Amino acid sequence: MNLDRGVLAIAGGVVLLSVVLTVGVSAWWLLLTAFVGLNLLQSSITGFCPAAIVLQRFGVRSGCAFTTEERSAVR
Repeated sequence: MNLDRGVLAIAGGVVLLSVVLTVGVSAWWLLLTAFVGLNLLQSSITGFCPAAIVLQRFGVRSGCAFTTEERSAVR
């Protein structure tokens, strides 16, 4: 697994968990889904992703979207 797939897996898992909690507990859990969506949107614009930083610290190798190097060096 690379960093990109890890971030997407975490985001998808949290969204699914939020849906289950919304159905079973309270509609307020939809705020978690909104938070995940906003985080994905801002990371696509800024390139900063907290989940990617955490996964890097656990030794997950970089993918092409969430690298810490300059984009010109990737090409």
